[in-house]
Amino acid sequence: MRNPAVAGQFYPASAAELRHQLDEMLQAAKGEEVQALGAVVPHAGYVYSGAVAAEVYSRLPERETYVILGPNHHGLGAAVALSRDSWRTPLGIVETDIELADLLAGSIIDCDELAHRQEHSIEVQIPFLQARFRGFRILPIAMGLQDEETAVEVGEEVAKAALRLKRSCTVIASSDLTHYERLEIARKVDAQLIEAILNMDVPELYARVYNYNATACGYGPIAAAMTASASLAAAAGKAASGKLLRYATSGDVTGSYDQVVGYGAIVFA
Repeated sequence: MRNPAVAGQFYPASAAELRHQLDEMLQAAKGEEVQALGAVVPHAGYVYSGAVAAEVYSRLPERETYVILGPNHHGLGAAVALSRDSWRTPLGIVETDIELADLLAGSIIDCDELAHRQEHSIEVQIPFLQARFRGFRILPIAMGLQDEETAVEVGEEVAKAALRLKRSCTVIASSDLTHYERLEIARKVDAQLIEAILNMDVPELYARVYNYNATACGYGPIAAAMTASASLAAAAGKAASGKLLRYATSGDVTGSYDQVVGYGAIVFA
């Protein structure tokens, strides 16, 4: 069992308080459902980025499995690591998709629970799913290695496994954008990254990450989700495209704009 690492820090530890906060954010963000194959959501404390994340979660369709890709901030465990454990939050227990995990284990993706033990980027996404759906499963994948070749391979392997199992799934990339820059710089850099993401252009995303020395922490998970979404769409005879639902920064909450963190809500459909 993977127990919460950041309950009471990034989000409330009380089930009642957490449920209330989630319901308020989801209701405020409520929009028309999008048949999203993938998404990008932030992972800061709910007070800072929860309203942006809710823009995605209020629109997601019900799926059998939600694959959640997040950066490995702590550097523990395997370079690309999935979890087979059940995950507990204050709202209850969510099971992992063991069949999907078994298909992926031994590829570029290893099974390693240590990589997930302290990591918040995946954990903070699960209560949003619990607030919206019942009976779903998750597949958490932590990426300590985020180069382009790795990200593309992870995305391709996830899509291939989902298609082989005929599993309905949405691939969620957990990432904040620019970290601790002045508002005008954050907006400029984030606009460049978002443009490449909306165009589903993985090589251009990496070019811009390097060109702007971007500090988005989960560009690898974003690229993997883009790749997986494109592959899933192609298998259905379609072309996936990105849509920006909301962009905000921590300054919108704190009122301080000297060192902001950027947050984007994006869906791929």
